[in-house]
Amino acid sequence: MTPSAAPPPAEPARPADLVVTGCTVLLHDERERIVFQEDAAVVVRDGVIDSVTSAAAVAALPARERIDARGQVAMPGLINCHTHAPMAALRGLAEDLPTEEWFNDVVWPVESNLTGRDVELGARLACAEMIRGGVTCFADHYFRMDTVAAVVAECGLRAHLGQAFFSSQGARGREESLEFALRHRGGAGGRITTALAPHAPYTVDDADLAATAELARAHDLPVHLHAAENRAQTDTSLARHGITPVEVLERTGILGTDVLIAHGTGIVERDLPVLARAGGRTAVATAPRGYLKFAWPTTTPVRALRDLGIPVGLATDGAASNNSLDVWESMALTSLVQKSAEGDPRWLTARQALHHATLQSARALGLEAAVGGIAAGRRADIVLVDLTGPHTQPVHDLAATLVHSARSSDVRTTIVDGRILMRDRELLTLDVPAVVRELGERLPALVDRGHGRRVQRYDT
Repeated sequence: MTPSAAPPPAEPARPADLVVTGCTVLLHDERERIVFQEDAAVVVRDGVIDSVTSAAAVAALPARERIDARGQVAMPGLINCHTHAPMAALRGLAEDLPTEEWFNDVVWPVESNLTGRDVELGARLACAEMIRGGVTCFADHYFRMDTVAAVVAECGLRAHLGQAFFSSQGARGREESLEFALRHRGGAGGRITTALAPHAPYTVDDADLAATAELARAHDLPVHLHAAENRAQTDTSLARHGITPVEVLERTGILGTDVLIAHGTGIVERDLPVLARAGGRTAVATAPRGYLKFAWPTTTPVRALRDLGIPVGLATDGAASNNSLDVWESMALTSLVQKSAEGDPRWLTARQALHHATLQSARALGLEAAVGGIAAGRRADIVLVDLTGPHTQPVHDLAATLVHSARSSDVRTTIVDGRILMRDRELLTLDVPAVVRELGERLPALVDRGHGRRVQRYDT
């Protein structure tokens, strides 16, 4: 009798690029509810999450890099769904002003001075701030966006970028927005996605909006714009044109595209059926800190939008109005402001806020298949949050601790596509002191308003 052959030895496991171990992982179950897995590990290969498992299961797994994350929570990286990154250079320049004066007397005159170098330095400062605050992806809507794309490619963040334009620029503004979107779509190894970026219905006329909608459909591009930012804009549009800004978007075909609407605090009851019948995928970005600062009387109607199935992502707007690119703060404020607006302490719970900060924000940018959750097959955009500080202890409700007690400064490590951009609070891809030095030298020329110019006039 011939003895049976011994089975071949098992092949050793392929080394992981990165293993994060010993942490509590924020996950979404099959119904997208927030759940937590303790004493867990995340295995990353080729920029993708290979598995979420137990810490014990990876004890002997070879890895090129390991992070011991005991006492920390691994979360999907936060997404800033609407900002103007280069405006970090204008932080604190226009304070305690009504919206019209903020635009006409300070911001738009100063923006007429912008050079490519100013935009680059502002973008570098913003990206550093966002990395330190646990933001792994941001949606940007600004000028000279080739420069911003180059900064994104260098620093390692993920970004959804659009070149803003006004109708006052003529057809060339719209054409440049398209050229930018086509040139950079899929850039930075796939980390850059792009959109067409008309500024707003009050600065872009119906003909330009309709042409933008046609371009979006022809080139399979989304649209990112401001609309119904505040109630005054809606009231003025009704008085002048008989329709709301949201109805303008429907009339011009913008709502038939995949559109991201910034702010929407001026969305009114008559807009809801319009949004419900939109032919594309509509999303809204909310940035509550700025609304409080401008003393706007209403906020983004998150509950009504949720009832329509419209995702609401979290945002900061630019640092010139918000003074901060802290999405952590936006998450807490969204929960608190929504409770106040609805008069209901049970609405926008901590778990709901975390859902807006993760999967809903990813969905708002059309990126939900790639980011927004920690699960096998998704891109490895992960942040590690240290909850050992006195302000986060004891932990009775982990979701509430993350939303209402933790701060952006509790983020220890930021990872995008499996690459560590910050480790133990040390930035690895940007030189902030050099940026601050040069920006300080350039500020006198940048903030000069003696020339009397402005890029546009705010008149709603």
